[in-house]
Amino acid sequence: MSADAALVAAHGPVIAQGVDEEPMAPNQRDPRAGTGTLIAILCAAYTLFHLIVMVLYPLETWAYRMIHVCGGLVIGFLTYSALTQGDGDSDAPSRRGAVQTVLLGVALIGIGYGFAVIAYAWGAWWLAGVAMPPAFGFRTYGMPLAIGTIAAIVAGWRYSSRNRGRIYPADLLLCLASIAVLGYILFIVGALRMRAGTGMAQPGDFWAALTGVILILELTRRLTGLALVIIVAVFIGYSFLGPWLPGFLNHRGYTPTRFFTYIFTDQGVLGDPIAVSSTYIILFIVFAAFLQASRVGDYFVNFAFACAGQARGGPAKVAVFASGLMGMINGTSAGNVVSTGSLTIPLMKKVGYSPKSSAAIEATASSGGQILPPIMGAGAFIMAEVTGIPYTDIVIAAIIPALLYFVSVYFMVDLQALKLDMKGLPRSELPRFGTLVRQVYLFLPIVILIYTLFAGYSVIRAGAMGMASAAVVSWLTPYKMGPRQIFRALDMGARMSIQLVAVCAAAGVIVGVIALTGVGARFSSLLLTIADQNQYLAMFFAMCISIILGMGMPTTAAYAVAAAVVAPGLIQLGVPVLVAHFFVFYYAVMSAITPPVALAAYAGAALSGSDPMKTSVEAFKLGLAAFIVPFMFFGSHELLMQGEVVDIVHATLTALLGMFLLSAGVIGYYFGQASGLVRIVLIGAALSMIAVGLLSDIVGLTVAALLFLWQRKMVSPASLAQGSD
Repeated sequence: MSADAALVAAHGPVIAQGVDEEPMAPNQRDPRAGTGTLIAILCAAYTLFHLIVMVLYPLETWAYRMIHVCGGLVIGFLTYSALTQGDGDSDAPSRRGAVQTVLLGVALIGIGYGFAVIAYAWGAWWLAGVAMPPAFGFRTYGMPLAIGTIAAIVAGWRYSSRNRGRIYPADLLLCLASIAVLGYILFIVGALRMRAGTGMAQPGDFWAALTGVILILELTRRLTGLALVIIVAVFIGYSFLGPWLPGFLNHRGYTPTRFFTYIFTDQGVLGDPIAVSSTYIILFIVFAAFLQASRVGDYFVNFAFACAGQARGGPAKVAVFASGLMGMINGTSAGNVVSTGSLTIPLMKKVGYSPKSSAAIEATASSGGQILPPIMGAGAFIMAEVTGIPYTDIVIAAIIPALLYFVSVYFMVDLQALKLDMKGLPRSELPRFGTLVRQVYLFLPIVILIYTLFAGYSVIRAGAMGMASAAVVSWLTPYKMGPRQIFRALDMGARMSIQLVAVCAAAGVIVGVIALTGVGARFSSLLLTIADQNQYLAMFFAMCISIILGMGMPTTAAYAVAAAVVAPGLIQLGVPVLVAHFFVFYYAVMSAITPPVALAAYAGAALSGSDPMKTSVEAFKLGLAAFIVPFMFFGSHELLMQGEVVDIVHATLTALLGMFLLSAGVIGYYFGQASGLVRIVLIGAALSMIAVGLLSDIVGLTVAALLFLWQRKMVSPASLAQGSD
């Protein structure tokens, strides 16, 4: 009997199988035989390298981060094509010709020369102990390397193979270019630390940095589309156009050598986003890969279906729980929608949700995973790195806002099911709850992770222990993790992390521009000027900027940029550091469901067959709590666990009631169908409960009670009029 058959026999119907597996992207390659095996070995080695450095043998910071970036570039160019892939064998021979030959020739000569110079320098050092670089080679390698890289990229845009099983030669050359950049920077890293971004920077430094930025932007384009690339390009252009810009955007400008060498330091590409990507992000992505390889992730979803699948609108409630949990771990809203949504969206449609609502619910829940502690889709780690606030303090502060968000989404899902008289899935189609309860030990990896984090272990040690526990727990299931499964988990970990490596490196360029030009400080001054008129107006302006900066960007990059641009201005307004960063973090995350560029909602619409724009509007409505909660904890720091216990409990209870009233107003169901006027009054009562103060709470409770009596037909306009007499 196979493992899957044994699972069905033991548990009854199994709804979730491989639910958290990453679907293949349109431009992702799938090489077979020896090539595929070599790439898998490279991926596993990349993951293993990070685990060894993090847990056993620390490496010098710049070297480690450069290897992290370079390895990501190499794996990315091997596994993702410049063009959308097909399943056939056609390579579009009609497009082949002299232009392609010239481009590939230029790429081969330029990259080959640059790579050979760097290889010669390292060979001379290792074999003959010559530590001085070859002067002529280091003066002349750079321009050919950059030109060859550009030629290879253009060739890929025009002529890449459409066959998933083949790697286009230009992409192999881009791998060599990535290694050449790494080799140059590591060879002169000591001197580069001193002269990068100054007048002492050498031409070779400039060409290596320029080529590195080009490679990062090309890989980012392949993995996330043009949105982030365009934003980075705008910031780069701003660095050179500053002398001609008006107002607070004006600056004196920079030479290309100073700019690019500064960008490729720990103030830019190798800065905070990559610091987090090379440690916490890759660690927890590998943790998620271990859960996936051991099928523990499937158990989470099956358990959720066993608990709530039979309730009204059951699949939607399962999506809220399961997608939130998976989104917390895998760190990408749109990616989580595609993976878990392939299961939950069809089941939601089956019980009566419209395609638009099904996709919106999945997008809202998956985006909420990015604010769900303890992992928060890597957001907690970036926040800890940027602010210096202990990770555990950030996780504790995130509990109540996340609770409010998911309670609000749950209320909306439940009230919509009640309004439309939906049923759940038949018990015969669901996993057996009693059997799954007896396997509750499969939650141990998550429990161990949380316990070790709060027991004082380092985040890295806690993640490693959680990873090991996932492998051990798998031996209590039909899917035991042996050497083959562990190798697969290491391979998947690298593949799953590549997008975030590229995104964090690209975000580092933006962070570097902000630091170099000082535009962040000028933006802070602008916020202060607005705050002189009204502080809430300044906060609203900060909200809009955070959302706009995040549109079309993965949430990790969105927060990294917003933290550099917006958060310092809020801190200058007198907002506490933790509150300021949580404020921009929420809106950067929720840009994934904010029209007109809502990546998570668009991903759900593609699965459900609904209209993308209507789906994004619906997701915005369902996730409305996330747009209100930051103003709540701005006005009441108790919602971030700051203050006395009694005040925290009071603020939480009134906020929860406010979330219920808000959900009822948005859905239009409050102990019965709610008219348009009742919905408006409900939302007003919700905002009153959300506001800080005893008087506002009394007003909200009174209005809620009167509306309850109205909806139950216990009062009428006549009786209210008599009461007024």
